[in-house]
Amino acid sequence: MAKIELTWQDNNVFESIHNDGVIMIDNADDGLESKGMRPKALMLTSLAGCSALDIVSLLKKMRAEVDDFKIDVSAELTDEHPKIYKDVVVTYKFYGKDFKKSKIQKAIDLSVDQYCGVMEMFRKFTTVKIEVEYHEQ
Repeated sequence: MAKIELTWQDNNVFESIHNDGVIMIDNADDGLESKGMRPKALMLTSLAGCSALDIVSLLKKMRAEVDDFKIDVSAELTDEHPKIYKDVVVTYKFYGKDFKKSKIQKAIDLSVDQYCGVMEMFRKFTTVKIEVEYHEQ
């Protein structure tokens, strides 16, 4: 069973505690310096993190390592309340040389279509577009 404990710190700041670690959540609309991420930004972070962990593990198993790997996630919010994400774009960026592109693509496909539960959750309420970039170094 998944469980977190959320504790109010002050103003719009909350601490979220899970067995895996602690994160701060903040809405910083009160003009104060932000002490954490907003809840919706955490959703995008979870999407990127879930897929990234899959891909790094798969690339290692496939012996298709890269020098560096980044994921950008962008999304628009709907105009009406409750505002939810729509038109999510996940861009996988690989850095290095002599890419094993077929293996990299297979790792992406496995993450997107089979392993990443957060990706599947997003698909329940919006479209998710996948892009891949290779940056030769």
